[in-house]
Amino acid sequence: MYFEMFQQMKKMLGQMDKWLDLAAARAQEKSFNPDLFLGFRLAPDQFAFARQVQSACDTAKLGASRLTGKEAPKSADTEETLGDLSARVRATIAYLDGFTAQDFSDAATRVVTQPRWEGKVMTGANYFLQHALPNFFFHLAQAYAILRHNGVGIGKRDYLGALDMQTP
Repeated sequence: MYFEMFQQMKKMLGQMDKWLDLAAARAQEKSFNPDLFLGFRLAPDQFAFARQVQSACDTAKLGASRLTGKEAPKSADTEETLGDLSARVRATIAYLDGFTAQDFSDAATRVVTQPRWEGKVMTGANYFLQHALPNFFFHLAQAYAILRHNGVGIGKRDYLGALDMQTP
C-alpha cells in the first residue's frame, strides 16, 4: 500500500511540474516576470506559492524517508525561479524513484517522530494516514489553487493527470 501511494505522489508531483510550465507560459502571454508566481498566495497568512511547492516535495520525500529509514536529501529552500522549483520537483521524483515495495515492508510499525512533536511519536501507519498523506495533498492543492487564482489555465484534468482506464 505505501509503495503504491508514493507512486501516486510521484505522479502528482509530475503534474505539478507541468503546472510550472503552464505558469511560465501564462506569464509570457501576459508579459510579466514568471518568477512573480513564487510570491503569490491566496491569503496574507498563507504560505506563498514557492513554499507550497517546497512543502509538497518535502512531505513526499520525508514521508518516504521516515517510513523506510532511508536518509532523504537535504533541500535549502533557496528557489528563486519557476525553473528552480521545477528542478526541486524533479529531484523529489528522482528520489522517490529509488524506492521499491520491499523498502516499505515494515512501514506500518515504524516509530515516527519529528522535533516539533516535542517527544511524541506515531506509528508509521498513523503518521502516513493522518499526517503525510493529507499534508502532501493540502500543499499540492494550495499550489494548484494559487496558480488557478492567478490566471493559469489549469483544470481538474491537469490536477489528476492521465488515468489508468480500461475497457471492460
